[in-house]
Amino acid sequence: MESLKLSSPTALLEIRDLGVSFNNRERETRAVDGVDITLHKGETIGIVGESGSGKSVTALSVMNLLKSPPARITSGEILFKSKSHGLIDILKLGPKALGAVRGNEIGMIFQEPMSSLNPVYTCGDQVAEVMRAHLHLTREEAHKRAVALFEEVQLPRPEKIFDTYPHQISGGQKQRVMIAMAMACNPSILIADEPTTALDVTVQANILRVMEKLRENHDTSIIFISHDFSVIAEVADRIYVMYEGKIVESGNVFQIFNHPIHPYTQGLLACRPRLDIKLRRLPTVSDFLGNGDGKKYNSIGQALLLNAEMQRETIQKRVDVLYGGPLLKVKNITTTFPVKKGLFGKAKKEFKAVDNVSFEIYPGETVGLVGESGCGKTTLGRTIIKLIEAASGEIYFEGKAIHSMKGRQLRKLREKMQIIFQDPYSSLNPRKTIGEAIAEPLKIHRIIADKEARKQRVYELLERVGLDPGYYHRFPHEFSGGQRQRVSIARALATNPKFIICDESVSALDVSVQAQVLNLLNDLKKEFNFTYLFISHDLSVVKFMADRIFVMNRGRLVEMGYPEQLFDRPKEEYTRNLLNAIPKGDIEDIRKAQLRRRLAYAKKTLFEEND
Repeated sequence: MESLKLSSPTALLEIRDLGVSFNNRERETRAVDGVDITLHKGETIGIVGESGSGKSVTALSVMNLLKSPPARITSGEILFKSKSHGLIDILKLGPKALGAVRGNEIGMIFQEPMSSLNPVYTCGDQVAEVMRAHLHLTREEAHKRAVALFEEVQLPRPEKIFDTYPHQISGGQKQRVMIAMAMACNPSILIADEPTTALDVTVQANILRVMEKLRENHDTSIIFISHDFSVIAEVADRIYVMYEGKIVESGNVFQIFNHPIHPYTQGLLACRPRLDIKLRRLPTVSDFLGNGDGKKYNSIGQALLLNAEMQRETIQKRVDVLYGGPLLKVKNITTTFPVKKGLFGKAKKEFKAVDNVSFEIYPGETVGLVGESGCGKTTLGRTIIKLIEAASGEIYFEGKAIHSMKGRQLRKLREKMQIIFQDPYSSLNPRKTIGEAIAEPLKIHRIIADKEARKQRVYELLERVGLDPGYYHRFPHEFSGGQRQRVSIARALATNPKFIICDESVSALDVSVQAQVLNLLNDLKKEFNFTYLFISHDLSVVKFMADRIFVMNRGRLVEMGYPEQLFDRPKEEYTRNLLNAIPKGDIEDIRKAQLRRRLAYAKKTLFEEND
């Protein structure tokens, strides 16, 4: 151990020439290939890349959490300046020493808090247990510190949250419990692996502020992993860009955003929907890297210029859409759920998830429905398609009253109205091949009776959504998230619908895959004249997709308008808060954020020197 040496006196962690492979029956996959990363004391670094780029595998290697087999460390060392053990190579630690470092000196926040929290223990007990195990605190001391941590991460009613089970709190609150657990022993390093993916923009903004405060107050160094450059810009000092297991570009945040060099970095930055301009089509990573046909774009500016949509085109499009009567008319819809039941199961108290909502959607139009989790937007979408029964109100589709439809009439309606869910994996039967899943609506609705003809139709649909027809016999688990979402889209297209509800259908995807799926949805709309209700919490995505936007809060529609109206002149405070919470990724915002972090660090250092 005496021979170990860090390259800088301020370095806290150094990953040197890290190589990780995964073995399966068919072949060995090189997941991480010669990665070098340095983390300094009090610094936040961002590791950015798509799913499969190797960023999470790198983070798990730091904690030495990779399961062997199938994972195998093929090369490298991970040097860490431990408080208790001095300079160590994490990859060479025995089980006992490793257990002392994990949680105690290096904490980790995982992407999905519900799968990381134990559902049979209260939130407080799980955080207190970490402190009792590592810090040897008494039950009372651990309870007191856990409540203090809950307060520090801005959880409401910390004492009550202590005795609450994970399923009883929101996604943002669960993530804060995870942060509190990771910070329980005041670690030197906090690894955050996609901690804000699929969270509302307002919840995401709060989580990022909490992490920034923890860094300032505890001098914690942070490794922040994400596929979203805009989020990384909010928190990081330096960025490492990973592609196919390698670091392809690194530098400070301002440098990477202002002068990205590698085509992959340029592609990731360009494919995020923008707030400042309306684009016809989102650039994709393959447009910069080339996919056999050569590169389409040589710079981000060129990609945006060639895809910018002229205002005249937008106005003409609106005139065309609004010509004629509405396709869908929703009148005074209210949807309730029982929250308290009496002796015989009758509801004594009800919660209004959708409260007296009315609107119209015209043929060929895309309407964006936005709002925070719990605002009622998903319930409204499912009420429209009659997956949930409305308590009162009326719904008309093509002039027909569908709120009272049942049985055969309702099944016939479902041919024309389809839904694409947020999580394609849970909406696809894992025991059925994707070919069978796509063919199922054709069989149920008796659209194509002949088995061979159905198969040919599925082949056509797979090709239309950009998938190889040869995938027909594969199962959902054999595909990536973006590919599974394409399968769900193909399934929705099977019945030749006129109206499709997209319910958070891209929120959990990488921004690069998200761009591909959004472009696909727009291409299909042009080809088949679909009408979309596009439900999302991400206003930048909605602005790219929507002709009009509805803003929902606490079960009510609080604002409606064209995208430029809502973004430039929002009337409601709630809408303004949603817009302000969006990570912009603008150069000026990045400059201000970096200056703010430097001032906070300088102030803390000065205070410690004078103390």
